[in-house]
This record gives sequence, structure tokens and C-alpha cells, in this order.
Amino acid sequence: MLMIIKERLLQLVIVLFFLSLFTFTLMKLAPGDPVFSILRADEVAATSADEDALRKELGLDQPIYVQYAQWMYSIIKFDFGNSLINGKPVWQDIIERLPATLELAAGSLLIMLVISIPLGLLAAKYKGRCIDHISSILALLGASIPAFWLGLMLIYGFSYKLGWLPTMGMGSTAHLVLPSITLGFGLAAIYARMLRAGLLEVLAQEYIRTARARGVGEWRIMYKHALRAALIPVMTVFGSSAGSILAGSVIIETLFSWPGLGAMAIEAIFKRDYPVIQAYVMISGSMIVMVNLLIDLSYTWIDPRVRYVKGRMT
Repeated sequence: MLMIIKERLLQLVIVLFFLSLFTFTLMKLAPGDPVFSILRADEVAATSADEDALRKELGLDQPIYVQYAQWMYSIIKFDFGNSLINGKPVWQDIIERLPATLELAAGSLLIMLVISIPLGLLAAKYKGRCIDHISSILALLGASIPAFWLGLMLIYGFSYKLGWLPTMGMGSTAHLVLPSITLGFGLAAIYARMLRAGLLEVLAQEYIRTARARGVGEWRIMYKHALRAALIPVMTVFGSSAGSILAGSVIIETLFSWPGLGAMAIEAIFKRDYPVIQAYVMISGSMIVMVNLLIDLSYTWIDPRVRYVKGRMT
């Protein structure tokens, strides 16, 4: 267990290094100049001397490699600098907006679990029947429908037509319903089919046949014996879906005016606020690696037969 934690932490360092290099390079290649954005936001008639002075103050007159080294040194000290637009520390913006993004992610995961686990169990239990065909149709729809289109349809139906749910901002639990469904539905449909496939594979094994021969009930077999083993491949794929949740939250937060990290990133992109964009990418990369680490560590809890030998799962 300690070996795999060490390996994942080493991967985190390597991933963040290349991610920082890639992000910093893209920011420098992106069109636009943050100096112009700042001076334009101040609504003053800036001269070339003002531009040079501000560029020197921000360190943008230094060579690229010097800027990168200074930025990396600040990151090591957990200092992402200040926003180029409002002058606030980037960490302050992240801390203010992170709870909203985590709340949206938790809501979408809850929707995914509520839909995918019962649907996957029923589809495996009644293979080839009506519920199985419904699961297939939902999986096809979930993989095909763009999240922003689903969000617009939900807004039109449940807010504009019926007036049941709010669509903008963050406040009560009702504000969380539509964004969570929009982000969680696609994942739920896909994971329901994955869970079905895993259950069918587990149900064909010898120890399941032995349990049936001993008179154990079918639903008891499904919940107590088959479900845990079938969750292993589902959890493995879920680790790679953590990035999809974060990427999807950017669209959903913009669509529903949800004040999270995704909305902050979009605003920063339009305003060329490079420190905020770089901080968002680094935080997102760290979260994805840490989610995968937690999933690796959860294997032994899900299935006691799983063991780690020299940092590898057996």
C-alpha cells in the first residue's frame, strides 16, 4: 500500500511538472496581451510608457525561461500570485469558488449513483428483457446528447414551462437539481451498462454457482457477492472520468451561472488573466491524480481479494 502511494505521489509531481510547462507555453502563445486588458479595464488613456512600466511590474519583460522559473518557484511555495484583473490573490478566488464546484460534483455523482446502480442491477438481473433494453437506450442517449443541449432542454421544460426549479446562481438545494442532472445523466447511463457487463461476468463464475446451489437468494447474491467484484472495473474507469466531470463543470457552471472554478476559468480566459488560468489547470490536474489515488486505495475495501504486491494490484 505504501509503495502505491509513493508511486502515485511521484506521478503527481511528474504530471504537474509537464502540465505546468504545457500550460505556461500555451499562455504565452495565446493571442492578446494581459497588459492591454488591465489598462483597458482601468479605463485610462495609457501611453507606451505606462505599458512598459506595468509590464515590468508584472515581470512580463523578463525572458520566458525566467518567468517560468519564477512561476514554478511560487507554485512550490503554494503561491499562485495575484489576478491580473482584480489584483486579488488567486488562492483567495480558488478557496471562495472551490466549495461550489465540489457541491456540483457531489450532486452529479449522487445522480449518477442513484441512476446507474439500480439500473445496472436490474439490467443484469433481467438480461434481454424490457429493463435491459431501456438501459441500452439510456446509455445510447447519455453518450450521444451533449451536456449543454440537455441543460438547455431541462431549463426550458422544468424552469421556463413548469416553473418548478431555478436556473441561475447558487443558493438552495433546488438550484443544484438541474445542474447535477445535466452533469450526471450522461455518466449514469454509461456506468449502468458497464455495471451490467461486470455483473454478468461475475455471475458466471464458479463461486456464484456454488452460492446458488446452497440456496442463497438471487438478490442476496447480487448485492453481497457480485456487486463488489463488479465495481472494480467501474471504479477504474471512473478515475479517468474525474477529468470529464471537471471539464463538464466548466460548461455547466457557465450555462447555469454557477459560481464555481469552471466559471472562474472561463472568465479568466476571456480577460487573459493568466495566473488564474494556470492555477485552475494545476489545481484540476492535482485533483484528478488524487482521485485516482483514492480509487486505487479503495480497491481493497471494495473487494478483500485484491492485494497490492510491490505497488501493483493482484
